[in-house]
Amino acid sequence: MALKDMGKVMALASKIDMAKVAKLSEKVDLNELLGLVSNMDEKTLKQMMKLAAPKTPKAPPEINGDFYDIGALLTPRQREIQLRVRAFMEREVEPIINDYWQRDEFPKELIGKFRELDLIKEIFDDEGNRTPDAAVLEGITGMEMARVDVSTTTFFGVHAGLAMCSILVGGSEAQRREWLPRMRRFEVIGAFGLTEPEVGSAISQGMTTTCRREGDTWVLNGEKYWIGNATFSDITIVWARDEADNQVKGFIVRRDNPGFSVRKIANKIALRAVENGHITLQNCRVPESDRLQNATSFRTTADVLRMTRAGVAWQGVGCAMGAYEKSLAYAQKRLQFGRPIANFQLVQNLLVQMLGNVTAMQTMCFRLAQLQDAGVMTDEQASLAKVFTAKRCRETVALARELHGGKGILLDHHVARYFADTEAIYSYEGTNEINTLVVGRAITGTGAFV
Repeated sequence: MALKDMGKVMALASKIDMAKVAKLSEKVDLNELLGLVSNMDEKTLKQMMKLAAPKTPKAPPEINGDFYDIGALLTPRQREIQLRVRAFMEREVEPIINDYWQRDEFPKELIGKFRELDLIKEIFDDEGNRTPDAAVLEGITGMEMARVDVSTTTFFGVHAGLAMCSILVGGSEAQRREWLPRMRRFEVIGAFGLTEPEVGSAISQGMTTTCRREGDTWVLNGEKYWIGNATFSDITIVWARDEADNQVKGFIVRRDNPGFSVRKIANKIALRAVENGHITLQNCRVPESDRLQNATSFRTTADVLRMTRAGVAWQGVGCAMGAYEKSLAYAQKRLQFGRPIANFQLVQNLLVQMLGNVTAMQTMCFRLAQLQDAGVMTDEQASLAKVFTAKRCRETVALARELHGGKGILLDHHVARYFADTEAIYSYEGTNEINTLVVGRAITGTGAFV
């Protein structure tokens, strides 16, 4: 052995705890061990020295669900808004949402905080028109909300999406001026009443809620079901079929309208912090001035749904992203067999599958938002995004629950909430089956709905 290498061995030996050496001598022949070391060639000795040297733990990489850096494609303004929403959700929502989710109640204390966040002004200008990059902003902010909690995202999407867009698309100029600025400031909370107890996917042809005109008043009769925000909203956009011409019309129904009542739907296992209402309309009287003046057929309703369906696709992205990031953080801290489970191959396989899903969903939805802002997005493009993201989100949250083992069914780690809430994403804004048929009709030229 070269003198310099012997010097290294002696230096290493000088750092050895002699008590440990004595203990080691009970197990091995130290003279024989030294003989083996002295006969090693230089390469082998260096390898042994490298293995024996104390290792400084390497800090894990930053947890980041944006693996393809979609954030780099945003303008500085869009990026600032994204980070502002992220901070809001982590500071105001994450600490309280599990408690409200268990209580089956929406945290109404957040309404004032949403007012302070003043996010809707980035989507609707002072005249109530959508800003040029509204779809990208809605998507990115919806993703950031759902990354922490889908229920909160749903509250925002119903109010700022379905309800406001109904007035934007179907309302007169006077109605837009009356309602949109107040809704933008969260002074008036909106809901959207389309689905019925016995009619969901077939609502365009099978709507049973009716309306008839009596002078300057409309009389509405029927029921609406699964209506988010309805238990505390100030207005609900109700869609009803006109008995006179059989066309679907929209109405701004105020909470105190005679004949309007709502009760909260109980026993949900998903989106428990969303207060879904069962609305009953019994000779509910609505003035002509509160009929959406430009909504004269179901086509207007479909236009609203097309705009918001893309937003629900983004919800799937955010929910999956949150599940992935929570899982990676857990895997880095959870120890089994003396080391973090992130060190094991099968766990890394789960994480990579999750990240692949998230990345594919992000890139698809970002492109969809660009098409929407350009005014060229089609029904089938929005439907494809909803189909794909809902399915991949479902897969991703299942992998997250699997990675957490038994702890994956506890709210403490959040993935149980993601796991349950995904079932709602999978079904609302058009079931995956119906959205699949929308895309299928576009690519084959043949409708296969019935």
